[in-house]
Amino acid sequence: MSIFAFMVFIVIISKLLHSSSETPKYDAILPRSITALSGSCVEIPCTFKVSDFEDRLKTADITFGCWIKTDQVDLTKPDNIVFNGSQNIIRGFSHIEMLGNVSQRECTTVFYDIMKNHSDIYYFRLQMEPNNVFRATFVNSPINISVSDVPMPPKLTLNDLQEVMENRIVNVSCSAEAPCPKQPPKLSWSNIPKSAIITTQLQEKPDKTQSVFSQITFKPSYMDDRKNISCTVTYPRNTSNDTTVETTMMLRVLFPPKETHVIIKPSASVSVGTNVTLTCKSKASPSKDITYTWYKHGQDSPLACEKKISFIATHTGHYFCVAQNKCGNHSSTAVKLEIKDMFGIGLQEMAHFWIAGCVGGILVLLLVSLVIFIMRGKTSRVVNVIQHRASNQFWSENLDLVPVHSDTDIVINQDSKFSDDEMDKIHYVEIDFSNIQTSYNTRKYLNRSIGPMYAEIQFSKKLQVCR
Repeated sequence: MSIFAFMVFIVIISKLLHSSSETPKYDAILPRSITALSGSCVEIPCTFKVSDFEDRLKTADITFGCWIKTDQVDLTKPDNIVFNGSQNIIRGFSHIEMLGNVSQRECTTVFYDIMKNHSDIYYFRLQMEPNNVFRATFVNSPINISVSDVPMPPKLTLNDLQEVMENRIVNVSCSAEAPCPKQPPKLSWSNIPKSAIITTQLQEKPDKTQSVFSQITFKPSYMDDRKNISCTVTYPRNTSNDTTVETTMMLRVLFPPKETHVIIKPSASVSVGTNVTLTCKSKASPSKDITYTWYKHGQDSPLACEKKISFIATHTGHYFCVAQNKCGNHSSTAVKLEIKDMFGIGLQEMAHFWIAGCVGGILVLLLVSLVIFIMRGKTSRVVNVIQHRASNQFWSENLDLVPVHSDTDIVINQDSKFSDDEMDKIHYVEIDFSNIQTSYNTRKYLNRSIGPMYAEIQFSKKLQVCR
Protein backbone atom coordinates (compact mmCIF):
# COMPACT_ATOMS: atom_id res chain seq x y z
CA MET A 1 0.00 0.00 0.00
CA SER A 2 1.33 3.42 -0.99
CA ILE A 3 1.71 6.18 1.48
CA PHE A 4 -1.03 8.17 -0.26
CA ALA A 5 -3.55 5.36 0.06
CA PHE A 6 -2.71 4.92 3.71
CA MET A 7 -3.30 8.59 4.40
CA VAL A 8 -6.69 8.48 2.70
CA PHE A 9 -7.69 5.52 4.85
CA ILE A 10 -6.73 7.36 8.04
CA VAL A 11 -8.79 10.40 7.05
CA ILE A 12 -11.84 8.30 6.30
CA ILE A 13 -11.62 6.43 9.62
CA SER A 14 -11.17 9.63 11.59
CA LYS A 15 -14.19 11.20 9.92
CA LEU A 16 -16.25 8.15 10.67
CA LEU A 17 -15.18 8.20 14.29
CA HIS A 18 -15.85 11.89 14.55
CA SER A 19 -19.21 11.46 12.93
CA SER A 20 -20.23 8.73 15.34
CA SER A 21 -19.06 10.71 18.34
CA GLU A 22 -21.22 13.64 17.25
CA THR A 23 -24.36 11.52 17.15
CA PRO A 24 -26.26 12.57 20.34
CA LYS A 25 -27.68 10.08 22.79
CA TYR A 26 -31.31 10.60 23.79
CA ASP A 27 -34.02 8.92 25.80
CA ALA A 28 -37.55 9.74 27.04
CA ILE A 29 -38.95 8.82 30.44
CA LEU A 30 -42.69 8.20 30.41
CA PRO A 31 -45.13 5.39 31.35
CA ARG A 32 -45.19 2.33 29.17
CA SER A 33 -48.99 2.30 29.25
CA ILE A 34 -51.87 4.28 30.69
CA THR A 35 -55.62 3.71 30.83
CA ALA A 36 -57.86 6.66 30.10
CA LEU A 37 -61.59 7.08 30.64
CA SER A 38 -63.63 8.02 27.62
CA GLY A 39 -65.15 11.46 27.88
CA SER A 40 -62.40 12.61 30.19
CA CYS A 41 -58.79 13.62 29.70
CA VAL A 42 -55.49 11.84 30.11
CA GLU A 43 -52.22 13.30 31.32
CA ILE A 44 -48.98 11.74 30.09
CA PRO A 45 -46.04 12.53 32.37
CA CYS A 46 -42.91 12.95 30.26
CA THR A 47 -39.25 13.98 30.61
CA PHE A 48 -36.32 13.38 28.29
CA LYS A 49 -32.51 13.31 28.12
CA VAL A 50 -30.31 14.46 25.25
CA SER A 51 -26.52 14.49 25.32
CA ASP A 52 -24.96 17.97 25.08
CA PHE A 53 -28.47 19.42 25.35
CA GLU A 54 -27.39 22.76 26.85
CA ASP A 55 -24.83 23.35 24.10
CA ARG A 56 -27.36 22.47 21.42
CA LEU A 57 -29.94 24.66 23.09
CA LYS A 58 -27.60 27.66 22.74
CA THR A 59 -27.31 27.21 19.00
CA ALA A 60 -31.02 26.63 18.39
CA ASP A 61 -33.47 29.43 17.69
CA ILE A 62 -36.52 27.33 18.51
CA THR A 63 -37.07 24.11 20.42
CA PHE A 64 -40.45 22.33 20.41
CA GLY A 65 -42.04 18.95 20.96
CA CYS A 66 -44.39 16.81 18.90
CA TRP A 67 -46.52 13.73 19.40
CA ILE A 68 -46.76 11.12 16.72
CA LYS A 69 -49.47 8.50 16.53
CA THR A 70 -49.27 4.89 15.30
CA ASP A 71 -46.56 2.32 15.42
CA GLN A 72 -45.28 3.29 11.98
CA VAL A 73 -43.06 6.30 12.54
CA ASP A 74 -43.33 8.07 9.22
CA LEU A 75 -43.05 11.83 9.24
CA THR A 76 -44.07 11.95 5.61
CA LYS A 77 -47.62 11.21 6.61
CA PRO A 78 -49.07 14.33 8.22
CA ASP A 79 -52.01 12.40 9.72
CA ASN A 80 -49.63 10.61 12.06
CA ILE A 81 -48.67 13.91 13.71
CA VAL A 82 -51.39 14.62 16.28
CA PHE A 83 -49.60 17.53 17.91
CA ASN A 84 -46.96 20.00 16.73
CA GLY A 85 -45.85 22.47 19.36
CA SER A 86 -44.28 24.96 16.96
CA GLN A 87 -47.36 25.46 14.83
CA ASN A 88 -49.93 24.41 17.45
CA ILE A 89 -51.22 21.75 15.11
CA ILE A 90 -53.75 19.36 16.66
CA ARG A 91 -55.24 16.49 14.71
CA GLY A 92 -57.98 14.07 15.90
CA PHE A 93 -58.37 15.70 19.34
CA SER A 94 -60.37 18.65 20.53
CA HIS A 95 -57.44 19.96 22.50
CA ILE A 96 -53.88 18.97 23.44
CA GLU A 97 -51.79 20.95 25.91
CA MET A 98 -48.10 20.48 26.61
CA LEU A 99 -47.58 21.40 30.24
CA GLY A 100 -43.83 20.83 30.37
CA ASN A 101 -41.20 23.28 29.18
CA VAL A 102 -39.10 21.42 26.62
CA SER A 103 -36.21 23.81 27.21
CA GLN A 104 -36.04 22.24 30.69
CA ARG A 105 -36.35 18.68 29.37
CA GLU A 106 -40.02 18.44 30.31
CA CYS A 107 -42.62 17.08 27.91
CA THR A 108 -45.70 16.31 30.05
CA THR A 109 -48.82 16.58 27.91
CA VAL A 110 -52.60 16.48 28.45
CA PHE A 111 -54.97 15.02 25.83
CA TYR A 112 -58.53 16.30 26.38
CA ASP A 113 -61.86 14.71 25.47
CA ILE A 114 -60.27 11.43 24.71
CA MET A 115 -62.47 8.82 23.05
CA LYS A 116 -62.35 5.10 22.33
CA ASN A 117 -60.85 5.62 18.85
CA HIS A 118 -57.87 7.36 20.43
CA SER A 119 -56.52 4.08 21.76
CA ASP A 120 -53.10 3.68 20.14
CA ILE A 121 -49.30 3.87 20.59
CA TYR A 122 -47.80 7.35 20.85
CA TYR A 123 -44.23 8.68 20.56
CA PHE A 124 -42.64 11.90 21.68
CA ARG A 125 -40.51 13.81 19.16
CA LEU A 126 -38.09 16.68 19.86
CA GLN A 127 -36.94 19.24 17.27
CA MET A 128 -34.35 22.01 17.67
CA GLU A 129 -34.18 24.45 14.73
CA PRO A 130 -32.75 25.79 12.50
CA ASN A 131 -30.11 23.86 10.66
CA ASN A 132 -31.17 20.56 12.16
CA VAL A 133 -29.52 21.17 15.51
CA PHE A 134 -31.48 18.20 16.80
CA ARG A 135 -34.33 16.15 15.38
CA ALA A 136 -35.32 12.81 16.89
CA THR A 137 -38.35 10.67 17.64
CA PHE A 138 -37.97 8.71 20.87
CA VAL A 139 -38.86 5.41 19.30
CA ASN A 140 -37.43 3.45 22.20
CA SER A 141 -39.94 5.02 24.63
CA PRO A 142 -43.45 4.44 23.30
CA ILE A 143 -46.58 4.80 25.43
CA ASN A 144 -49.68 2.71 24.90
CA ILE A 145 -52.86 4.71 25.62
CA SER A 146 -55.88 2.50 26.21
CA VAL A 147 -59.29 4.16 26.44
CA SER A 148 -62.10 2.49 28.39
CA ASP A 149 -65.74 3.33 29.05
CA VAL A 150 -65.49 1.91 32.60
CA PRO A 151 -62.78 3.00 35.05
CA MET A 152 -60.77 0.65 37.16
CA PRO A 153 -62.31 0.07 40.62
CA PRO A 154 -60.49 1.52 43.62
CA LYS A 155 -58.09 -0.57 45.66
CA LEU A 156 -58.72 -1.14 49.38
CA THR A 157 -56.00 -2.17 51.82
CA LEU A 158 -56.08 -2.75 55.58
CA ASN A 159 -52.72 -2.38 57.32
CA ASP A 160 -51.51 -5.19 55.06
CA LEU A 161 -53.43 -7.52 57.40
CA GLN A 162 -56.55 -9.61 57.14
CA GLU A 163 -57.57 -9.21 60.81
CA VAL A 164 -57.21 -6.44 63.39
CA MET A 165 -57.49 -6.34 67.17
CA GLU A 166 -60.30 -4.55 68.96
CA ASN A 167 -59.47 -1.03 70.25
CA ARG A 168 -56.17 -0.88 68.36
CA ILE A 169 -55.50 1.81 65.77
CA VAL A 170 -56.38 0.70 62.25
CA ASN A 171 -55.58 2.36 58.93
CA VAL A 172 -57.72 1.50 55.93
CA SER A 173 -56.62 3.07 52.64
CA CYS A 174 -58.33 3.48 49.30
CA SER A 175 -56.59 4.45 46.08
CA ALA A 176 -58.01 5.15 42.64
CA GLU A 177 -56.36 5.98 39.35
CA ALA A 178 -56.43 9.62 38.32
CA PRO A 179 -55.54 9.59 34.60
CA CYS A 180 -56.68 13.20 34.41
CA PRO A 181 -55.34 15.15 37.43
CA LYS A 182 -56.97 18.30 36.10
CA GLN A 183 -60.33 16.57 36.65
CA PRO A 184 -59.55 14.27 39.60
CA PRO A 185 -62.09 11.70 40.73
CA LYS A 186 -64.05 12.23 43.95
CA LEU A 187 -63.62 9.59 46.61
CA SER A 188 -66.04 8.81 49.47
CA TRP A 189 -66.43 6.23 52.26
CA SER A 190 -69.48 4.42 53.55
CA ASN A 191 -70.30 2.23 56.54
CA ILE A 192 -67.27 3.37 58.50
CA PRO A 193 -67.11 4.05 62.28
CA LYS A 194 -68.21 7.52 63.36
CA SER A 195 -64.87 8.08 65.06
CA ALA A 196 -62.90 7.52 61.85
CA ILE A 197 -60.56 10.32 60.72
CA ILE A 198 -60.39 10.76 56.92
CA THR A 199 -57.49 12.20 54.90
CA THR A 200 -57.53 12.46 51.09
CA GLN A 201 -54.86 13.64 48.64
CA LEU A 202 -53.38 13.20 45.17
CA GLN A 203 -50.28 11.01 45.07
CA GLU A 204 -47.66 10.50 42.41
CA LYS A 205 -46.78 6.94 41.53
CA PRO A 206 -43.30 5.75 40.55
CA ASP A 207 -44.14 6.09 36.84
CA LYS A 208 -45.18 9.71 37.49
CA THR A 209 -48.89 9.06 36.93
CA GLN A 210 -51.35 10.32 39.54
CA SER A 211 -53.80 8.58 41.87
CA VAL A 212 -56.27 9.68 44.53
CA PHE A 213 -55.35 8.30 47.92
CA SER A 214 -57.64 8.36 50.94
CA GLN A 215 -57.11 6.86 54.38
CA ILE A 216 -59.35 6.37 57.42
CA THR A 217 -57.93 5.91 60.92
CA PHE A 218 -59.98 4.54 63.80
CA LYS A 219 -60.11 2.06 66.68
CA PRO A 220 -62.53 -0.75 65.80
CA SER A 221 -64.91 -2.21 68.36
CA TYR A 222 -66.46 -5.66 68.35
CA MET A 223 -69.53 -4.09 66.73
CA ASP A 224 -67.39 -3.43 63.62
CA ASP A 225 -66.59 -7.10 63.10
CA ARG A 226 -67.72 -8.37 59.69
CA LYS A 227 -68.75 -4.87 58.71
CA ASN A 228 -68.56 -4.14 54.98
CA ILE A 229 -66.58 -0.94 54.43
CA SER A 230 -66.97 0.61 50.98
CA CYS A 231 -64.86 3.07 49.03
CA THR A 232 -66.67 4.81 46.16
CA VAL A 233 -64.99 6.78 43.37
CA THR A 234 -66.83 9.11 41.02
CA TYR A 235 -65.15 10.17 37.79
CA PRO A 236 -66.29 13.40 36.07
CA ARG A 237 -66.83 13.02 32.35
CA ASN A 238 -67.95 15.21 29.48
CA THR A 239 -71.05 13.05 29.12
CA SER A 240 -74.58 13.10 30.51
CA ASN A 241 -73.62 11.10 33.60
CA ASP A 242 -70.55 10.71 35.73
CA THR A 243 -69.13 7.25 36.28
CA THR A 244 -69.07 5.67 39.75
CA VAL A 245 -67.19 2.55 40.80
CA GLU A 246 -66.99 0.97 44.25
CA THR A 247 -64.91 -1.53 46.15
CA THR A 248 -66.05 -3.23 49.38
CA MET A 249 -64.11 -5.17 51.95
CA MET A 250 -65.15 -6.99 55.12
CA LEU A 251 -63.51 -5.84 58.32
CA ARG A 252 -62.47 -8.71 60.59
CA VAL A 253 -62.01 -7.70 64.22
CA LEU A 254 -60.58 -10.02 66.89
CA PHE A 255 -62.22 -9.54 70.31
CA PRO A 256 -62.94 -11.48 73.53
CA PRO A 257 -66.44 -12.82 74.24
CA LYS A 258 -69.18 -10.20 74.50
CA GLU A 259 -72.91 -10.22 75.37
CA THR A 260 -72.64 -13.59 77.12
CA HIS A 261 -76.04 -14.81 78.33
CA VAL A 262 -77.91 -18.00 79.26
CA ILE A 263 -80.97 -19.45 77.51
CA ILE A 264 -83.19 -21.81 79.51
CA LYS A 265 -85.45 -24.37 77.87
CA PRO A 266 -88.30 -25.11 78.25
CA SER A 267 -88.55 -22.13 80.67
CA ALA A 268 -87.08 -20.60 83.80
CA SER A 269 -89.91 -22.02 85.93
CA VAL A 270 -90.51 -25.78 85.65
CA SER A 271 -91.97 -28.63 87.67
CA VAL A 272 -89.90 -31.06 89.67
CA GLY A 273 -88.46 -33.78 87.44
CA THR A 274 -88.50 -31.71 84.23
CA ASN A 275 -85.58 -32.12 81.83
CA VAL A 276 -83.95 -28.66 81.60
CA THR A 277 -81.39 -27.49 79.00
CA LEU A 278 -79.16 -24.46 79.57
CA THR A 279 -77.35 -22.93 76.57
CA CYS A 280 -74.54 -20.38 76.79
CA LYS A 281 -74.59 -17.75 74.03
CA SER A 282 -71.78 -15.27 73.34
CA LYS A 283 -70.24 -13.13 70.58
CA ALA A 284 -66.52 -13.59 70.02
CA SER A 285 -63.87 -13.54 67.32
CA PRO A 286 -62.39 -15.96 66.62
CA SER A 287 -65.38 -18.07 67.56
CA LYS A 288 -64.04 -21.48 66.57
CA ASP A 289 -61.83 -21.86 69.64
CA ILE A 290 -64.31 -20.47 72.18
CA THR A 291 -64.84 -22.55 75.35
CA TYR A 292 -67.69 -22.53 77.89
CA THR A 293 -67.70 -23.26 81.63
CA TRP A 294 -70.84 -23.62 83.79
CA TYR A 295 -71.20 -22.66 87.45
CA LYS A 296 -73.93 -22.75 90.09
CA HIS A 297 -74.13 -20.29 92.95
CA GLY A 298 -73.04 -21.93 96.16
CA GLN A 299 -70.66 -24.36 94.46
CA ASP A 300 -66.98 -23.64 93.89
CA SER A 301 -66.27 -26.30 91.30
CA PRO A 302 -67.69 -25.93 87.76
CA LEU A 303 -70.64 -28.03 86.67
CA ALA A 304 -69.51 -28.66 83.10
CA CYS A 305 -67.33 -27.35 80.26
CA GLU A 306 -69.53 -27.30 77.20
CA LYS A 307 -71.92 -24.97 75.44
CA LYS A 308 -75.09 -26.83 76.50
CA ILE A 309 -75.91 -28.73 79.66
CA SER A 310 -79.04 -30.81 80.40
CA PHE A 311 -80.26 -32.18 83.74
CA ILE A 312 -83.36 -33.19 85.68
CA ALA A 313 -84.67 -30.25 87.70
CA THR A 314 -84.91 -31.01 91.42
CA HIS A 315 -83.95 -27.81 93.25
CA THR A 316 -84.20 -24.10 92.64
CA GLY A 317 -80.82 -22.54 91.83
CA HIS A 318 -78.89 -19.74 90.09
CA TYR A 319 -76.69 -20.68 87.11
CA PHE A 320 -74.18 -18.74 84.97
CA CYS A 321 -71.57 -19.49 82.32
CA VAL A 322 -68.15 -18.12 81.37
CA ALA A 323 -67.12 -17.89 77.68
CA GLN A 324 -63.45 -17.67 76.73
CA ASN A 325 -61.25 -17.44 73.62
CA LYS A 326 -57.63 -16.43 72.99
CA CYS A 327 -58.50 -12.74 73.38
CA GLY A 328 -60.13 -13.00 76.83
CA ASN A 329 -63.24 -14.16 78.69
CA HIS A 330 -66.65 -12.89 79.78
CA SER A 331 -69.18 -14.09 82.37
CA SER A 332 -72.94 -14.10 81.91
CA THR A 333 -75.48 -12.79 84.39
CA ALA A 334 -76.78 -15.52 86.70
CA VAL A 335 -80.26 -16.80 85.84
CA LYS A 336 -82.68 -18.35 88.31
CA LEU A 337 -84.18 -21.76 87.64
CA GLU A 338 -87.39 -21.97 89.71
CA ILE A 339 -88.77 -25.42 90.62
CA LYS A 340 -92.56 -25.67 91.07
CA ASP A 341 -94.66 -28.30 92.92
CA MET A 342 -97.21 -30.55 91.26
CA PHE A 343 -99.81 -27.76 91.25
CA GLY A 344 -97.54 -25.39 89.41
CA ILE A 345 -96.57 -23.29 92.42
CA GLY A 346 -92.98 -22.55 93.23
CA LEU A 347 -91.66 -24.13 96.41
CA GLN A 348 -90.72 -20.81 97.90
CA GLU A 349 -93.99 -19.33 96.73
CA MET A 350 -95.83 -22.25 98.31
CA ALA A 351 -94.07 -21.68 101.64
CA HIS A 352 -94.99 -18.03 101.49
CA PHE A 353 -98.54 -19.02 100.57
CA TRP A 354 -98.92 -21.30 103.62
CA ILE A 355 -97.50 -18.71 105.97
CA ALA A 356 -99.79 -16.06 104.55
CA GLY A 357 -102.76 -18.47 104.75
CA CYS A 358 -102.12 -19.28 108.39
CA VAL A 359 -101.73 -15.66 109.35
CA GLY A 360 -104.83 -14.76 107.37
CA GLY A 361 -106.84 -17.58 108.96
CA ILE A 362 -105.90 -16.48 112.45
CA LEU A 363 -106.86 -12.91 111.66
CA VAL A 364 -110.20 -14.05 110.24
CA LEU A 365 -110.96 -16.15 113.34
CA LEU A 366 -110.11 -13.25 115.60
CA LEU A 367 -112.28 -10.95 113.57
CA VAL A 368 -115.24 -13.38 113.57
CA SER A 369 -114.90 -13.93 117.33
CA LEU A 370 -114.87 -10.19 117.90
CA VAL A 371 -117.98 -9.71 115.78
CA ILE A 372 -119.83 -12.53 117.56
CA PHE A 373 -118.85 -11.14 120.92
CA ILE A 374 -120.09 -7.68 120.01
CA MET A 375 -123.32 -8.97 118.49
CA ARG A 376 -124.08 -11.22 121.39
CA GLY A 377 -123.44 -8.37 123.80
CA LYS A 378 -125.95 -6.22 121.96
CA THR A 379 -128.71 -8.71 121.20
CA SER A 380 -128.77 -11.23 124.03
CA ARG A 381 -127.99 -11.64 127.67
CA VAL A 382 -127.96 -14.54 129.99
CA VAL A 383 -131.38 -15.33 131.43
CA ASN A 384 -131.26 -16.27 135.02
CA VAL A 385 -133.29 -19.18 136.19
CA ILE A 386 -136.35 -17.87 137.90
CA GLN A 387 -137.13 -20.10 140.76
CA HIS A 388 -139.73 -19.33 143.26
CA ARG A 389 -140.69 -21.89 145.84
CA ALA A 390 -143.32 -19.80 147.71
CA SER A 391 -146.61 -21.58 147.94
CA ASN A 392 -149.01 -18.60 147.97
CA GLN A 393 -147.14 -15.99 145.95
CA PHE A 394 -146.07 -16.37 142.33
CA TRP A 395 -144.41 -13.08 141.63
CA SER A 396 -142.38 -11.30 144.22
CA GLU A 397 -142.26 -7.58 144.55
CA ASN A 398 -138.48 -7.67 144.28
CA LEU A 399 -138.48 -9.89 141.19
CA ASP A 400 -135.87 -8.62 138.69
CA LEU A 401 -136.96 -9.00 135.14
CA VAL A 402 -134.28 -10.02 132.70
CA PRO A 403 -134.88 -9.05 129.06
CA VAL A 404 -134.73 -11.82 126.54
CA HIS A 405 -134.58 -11.82 122.76
CA SER A 406 -137.99 -11.75 121.11
CA ASP A 407 -139.32 -14.97 119.64
CA THR A 408 -136.84 -16.98 121.72
CA ASP A 409 -137.80 -19.96 123.91
CA ILE A 410 -136.05 -19.76 127.23
CA VAL A 411 -135.64 -22.88 129.31
CA ILE A 412 -135.53 -21.88 132.93
CA ASN A 413 -133.42 -23.93 135.22
CA GLN A 414 -132.90 -26.63 132.69
CA ASP A 415 -130.84 -28.58 135.15
CA SER A 416 -133.93 -29.24 137.33
CA LYS A 417 -135.56 -32.63 137.28
CA PHE A 418 -139.36 -32.93 137.19
CA SER A 419 -141.68 -35.80 137.53
CA ASP A 420 -144.33 -36.70 135.03
CA ASP A 421 -147.02 -35.03 137.14
CA GLU A 422 -145.04 -31.86 137.40
CA MET A 423 -144.42 -31.79 133.67
CA ASP A 424 -148.16 -32.00 133.06
CA LYS A 425 -148.70 -28.85 135.05
CA ILE A 426 -146.35 -26.60 133.05
CA HIS A 427 -148.18 -23.56 131.80
CA TYR A 428 -147.55 -21.08 129.05
CA VAL A 429 -148.40 -17.60 130.01
CA GLU A 430 -148.47 -14.21 128.41
CA ILE A 431 -147.31 -11.49 130.74
CA ASP A 432 -148.41 -7.89 130.40
CA PHE A 433 -145.89 -5.63 132.06
CA SER A 434 -147.72 -2.39 131.38
CA ASN A 435 -149.41 -2.18 134.81
CA ILE A 436 -146.77 -3.77 136.97
CA GLN A 437 -144.92 -1.66 139.44
CA THR A 438 -141.30 -2.41 138.88
CA SER A 439 -138.06 -1.57 140.39
CA TYR A 440 -135.56 0.72 138.71
CA ASN A 441 -133.77 -2.09 136.92
CA THR A 442 -137.03 -3.50 135.64
CA ARG A 443 -138.19 -0.18 134.28
CA LYS A 444 -134.84 0.32 132.55
CA TYR A 445 -135.41 -2.73 130.40
CA LEU A 446 -139.15 -2.24 129.89
CA ASN A 447 -138.66 1.22 128.51
CA ARG A 448 -137.09 -0.33 125.41
CA SER A 449 -139.32 -0.74 122.39
CA ILE A 450 -139.73 -4.47 122.32
CA GLY A 451 -142.57 -6.75 121.37
CA PRO A 452 -144.17 -9.54 123.37
CA MET A 453 -141.75 -12.00 124.90
CA TYR A 454 -142.42 -15.68 125.28
CA ALA A 455 -140.75 -18.12 127.62
CA GLU A 456 -141.02 -21.74 128.51
CA ILE A 457 -140.78 -21.89 132.25
CA GLN A 458 -139.88 -24.94 134.18
CA PHE A 459 -140.50 -25.01 137.89
CA SER A 460 -139.15 -27.25 140.56
CA LYS A 461 -142.53 -27.27 142.44
CA LYS A 462 -146.14 -26.68 141.60
CA LEU A 463 -146.84 -23.03 141.29
CA GLN A 464 -150.02 -21.15 141.15
CA VAL A 465 -150.41 -19.17 138.01
CA CYS A 466 -152.07 -15.74 138.13
CA ARG A 467 -155.14 -15.70 135.95
